[in-house]
Amino acid sequence: MIFAHEIPAGSHLYFGRSAHTKRRIETRAAERLLDQGYEEIATPLFSYQQHENFADRRPLIRLNDADNHEVSLRADSTADVVRIVTRRLGRSSQVKKWFYIQPVFTFPTTEQYQVGAEVIDGEFVDVTRTALSLMETLDLDPLVQIANIAIPRLLAEKYGVDLDAIESMNLDVILASGHSWIEALVHIQHPHDLQDVSMYPADLAAELSRMADAAVQLGHENVLLSPLYFARLRYYDALVFRLFTDNTVLATGGTYTIDGINAAGFALYTDACITQTLQKDIHG
Repeated sequence: MIFAHEIPAGSHLYFGRSAHTKRRIETRAAERLLDQGYEEIATPLFSYQQHENFADRRPLIRLNDADNHEVSLRADSTADVVRIVTRRLGRSSQVKKWFYIQPVFTFPTTEQYQVGAEVIDGEFVDVTRTALSLMETLDLDPLVQIANIAIPRLLAEKYGVDLDAIESMNLDVILASGHSWIEALVHIQHPHDLQDVSMYPADLAAELSRMADAAVQLGHENVLLSPLYFARLRYYDALVFRLFTDNTVLATGGTYTIDGINAAGFALYTDACITQTLQKDIHG
């Protein structure tokens, strides 16, 4: 039996302090992004192209339009923003920095509110700093995890390491690949671990150096390098980051290519930030 007051699992109800905190987070983020030269955009709830963003289509909530074409509820905002800005708006707008405040939806009934930003021809360090500046407005000081999607792909395509094992961090399978440098790669955590990359093949060494350089340029005190982290979204192709507080992911982002357009961006997870902010208020 479903009672009249019940809400579906994975959906959200905000009232009182949580509703106020949500509005405060969104307002502060919008003000900071506008100050940094971003323009706001709100994309349609429905999309024809969502399936192109996911290797696994099961998270998509799909239905059909009046002409029987398949559409999906918005499960990711990034690709739609890039396509709308570069194709639909096109020459009518010279703006390259955009932000949005809107939810995404995944099967069966999960909703996730986000504050996101996308920069056409953007740079990894710049968007990471922008995400950190939003954390600063919320009085949060997260750990920055930096990864490079190119490394797991190289390991799978050229060095015989199973990509599923990398994604699940199955160390027994990864270490069994037998490369002389694989154990050192697994244990990389800090920029100083990459002061000398001469033990690695040239292609891996170049990608590891990109991670180390990004960490140095970012200049954040609390940085963790994770060269084996792998994100399944199809458009991420190089440097990515995640912001953590108390093992909770507050934001993710990085560089990517969509339809030949190079860009960088991030999504701040509003619900996680609400929880951290409320806990901080309670504990002082």
